Amino acid sequence: MFGLLKERRLFGDAFWALFGQLASAIALLAGTRVLTELVTPGIYGQAALLNGFVALGVTLFSYPFICAGMRILPECLNKGERAALYGVVTRLTVRATALAIALLVLGGVGYSYFSHSDVGLFMLAGVLLVVTVRRELGIQLLIGERKHRGASLWQTTDSILRPLLAIALVWWGGQKAEWLLLGYILAIMVSNTAWSLALGAKPDKNKRPIITRDFRVDVWAYALPLIPVELIFWVNGLGDRYVIGYLMTAAEVGLYAATYMIINEAFNRSAMVLLRTFQPVYFQSCSENRIKERFKILWIWIGCVVALGIIGVSLVLMTKDWVASVLLAKSYHSAVELMPAIAVGCALHAFGTVVSQPLLANKRTRLLLLGRICGAVTAAISIPLMVKNYGLPGAAMANPVYFGVEALVLAMLAKPWRSVGAVYDGQPEQESSSREVTV
Repeated sequence: MFGLLKERRLFGDAFWALFGQLASAIALLAGTRVLTELVTPGIYGQAALLNGFVALGVTLFSYPFICAGMRILPECLNKGERAALYGVVTRLTVRATALAIALLVLGGVGYSYFSHSDVGLFMLAGVLLVVTVRRELGIQLLIGERKHRGASLWQTTDSILRPLLAIALVWWGGQKAEWLLLGYILAIMVSNTAWSLALGAKPDKNKRPIITRDFRVDVWAYALPLIPVELIFWVNGLGDRYVIGYLMTAAEVGLYAATYMIINEAFNRSAMVLLRTFQPVYFQSCSENRIKERFKILWIWIGCVVALGIIGVSLVLMTKDWVASVLLAKSYHSAVELMPAIAVGCALHAFGTVVSQPLLANKRTRLLLLGRICGAVTAAISIPLMVKNYGLPGAAMANPVYFGVEALVLAMLAKPWRSVGAVYDGQPEQESSSREVTV
């Protein structure tokens, strides 16, 4: 009976994860189709570059602490410990985000002074960073608790409102990157406020919380090696558009970013469904030292990612012209030949993410950093060379190179094929259903 209930809950998690990712993808793809009709590739590229800075702030300064909270959450023994963990993660995230905003605005002021551009764009990017961090903190901690319905509805609302409000402001105010950013800000603020009020937990005033550990030390120990990992992740995922912007123009960035977003949405959303379904239960089985269960979950997960990658790349090869005609304005169609190489890169990236999960589960984040460094070094070498020699197609062809190297190194470090004699925090694992975990 217990196994049946676990399977039913896993299918329930999968349903809500699929719902959230599918609805969000449809909303964002439809919004992109309309936006590419309303704004030129140059304006779209300018907004994409600013959004990249926002993503850097989230991944480098905030997401390591959020990821630590998700991993440690299954080890909390009661509601009091969960509340204490949330408090620690929130405080560290807020402080790190404040530092990110200061650096972003300072860099924007310096750039605007020398290039005589508008510093207001960087101010808007700072506000967008704040509301984006709040969204990610809320959604990811809900996923950590396996509250997938609330997380999916929050994400879906955000994904619908963002393009909707951006389109409305561009339609009203004209082709300016400011209206795109302001639309994103207003949309995220509305969804954050609504779902924070709807899903906010009421404090338990009847019982005094029992806290048996110092979560601040645990969070810092887990998050610190992830900070350079997230920086490298950003370089691999978004660094190419800055190379394109430097060697070419913002218009080429717009063409590349719009095309990349469409392909990445398909692959990333599929991978995220699997991540949000399997990662919480995989982490829980690791926390409880259930070796056979964790091994089975991981390999079902890997099999699903490989199958999705093969199917996805095949579909892109067969339907790329149709996809471009449906999802992009005519002025963006020249980038259709970039799609197959981007698709292979996205599939390899998803594969590298899943095979590295044993490193996250066993809290061996330093080895994860080593794997990401190999991918980043490959990207730093291959992207400029290929863009300089082949232009936009070179940027697309670099994707499979650096994501492939990264996936190979991560697989060699994580060794997901090992089920017996694996090491957990420096000690051999024992098949057990207890909650005892060495920290």
